[in-house]
Amino acid sequence: MSGASLLTALERQPADALLAVIGLHRADPRPDKIDVGVGVYRDASGATPVMRAVKRAEARLLAEQQSKSYLGAEGDQRYTDLLAEIALGPDLAASDRITGVQTPGGTGALRLGAELLARARAGAVWVGTPTWPNHEPIFREAGLTVRRHAYFDASAAGIDEAAFFGSLAAAAPGDVVLLHGCCHNPTGTALSPAQWRRLADMAVARGLTPFVDLAYQGLGQGLDADAAGVRRLLSAVPEALVAYSCDKNFALYRDRVGALWVQSAMPQTAVPVRETMLVLARSLWSMPPDHGAAIVRTILEDPELAAEWRAELEEMCARINGLRSLLAAVHPALAPIARQQGLFALLPIDGAAVEELRAEHAIYMPASGRINIAGLNADNVGRFAAAIASCLGDTAAAVTPGGTLLPA
Repeated sequence: MSGASLLTALERQPADALLAVIGLHRADPRPDKIDVGVGVYRDASGATPVMRAVKRAEARLLAEQQSKSYLGAEGDQRYTDLLAEIALGPDLAASDRITGVQTPGGTGALRLGAELLARARAGAVWVGTPTWPNHEPIFREAGLTVRRHAYFDASAAGIDEAAFFGSLAAAAPGDVVLLHGCCHNPTGTALSPAQWRRLADMAVARGLTPFVDLAYQGLGQGLDADAAGVRRLLSAVPEALVAYSCDKNFALYRDRVGALWVQSAMPQTAVPVRETMLVLARSLWSMPPDHGAAIVRTILEDPELAAEWRAELEEMCARINGLRSLLAAVHPALAPIARQQGLFALLPIDGAAVEELRAEHAIYMPASGRINIAGLNADNVGRFAAAIASCLGDTAAAVTPGGTLLPA
């Protein structure tokens, strides 16, 4: 094969379904169009604002930052250590069995963890169905075998516990189980404390390694409540990985701010684990971007900024949960949405209904029926609910522009 024809061996790749939805929404001229597809937090006006604490931290960096020289493959270690206290809690964050590094977003953390597992010759990675569409490709591209386990019962709009644990019974020692730390994407479900304990017992008994994707902490029930299951799990198992994203809870989407922590069975094992993480990170991205991590570090180092960030995050969480309650009251088929958490929910509709919603009502979502709750507001939730009810073949309760429910 000549050098000129090398790239002709590449094949066409399927288009990203969510990006296609974004393009269709952008091209739609209808002024009342609704976007519940893109997974970003939106306020009541439909904007994705820069958080107030972030603005203040950026102003401080602009005035005080003395250099933009390289930090090293580990990134901003102070950022990673402070963030560990938020994610893992002070006790686990101080453990000499845990080591962490900064990564370019939660996706970078997942990929670094996948490469680490491949280097360690891990077994299969068990991924629930459904899950975030990028999960499986991340592990496959690292050369790992991906297997699927049962998770969601669409008819009950909840976790199918019997099928979940039953399918994981086929996992072998050395296998890895990918878990959503909270606010499951796309179903909005959350494991109960008892289910987290059962998972921990199974992991210990069968020699499984949990890999937790903690991407939405603070947007479900609150910072500590959303991390309680992860902390319980890590306290019980010898080894685990936690990938973290600041995209949503600090609204730093485009700054790509994440971290990966690895818990080893023994303190002495944490040293080669860290060394391997840094070698892999050096080959993947050399040095992670600094700006977003510096913002988070600046916030977490300052009690006043940290309190402001926590207060704003609580406002975001309350808005999401308020919208969940409104939507759940509109139609019996949507009632489970109230007991779910986070940005996402799966509507009980098929692809044909999604197409109808797009064509007839200018409502945009992926074909799966996954919606971003934060794409709704008091002005459009009534129209959205009525359109969904029409697809479900029933009458919805009316919602006034102020969010008040009226009898159907």
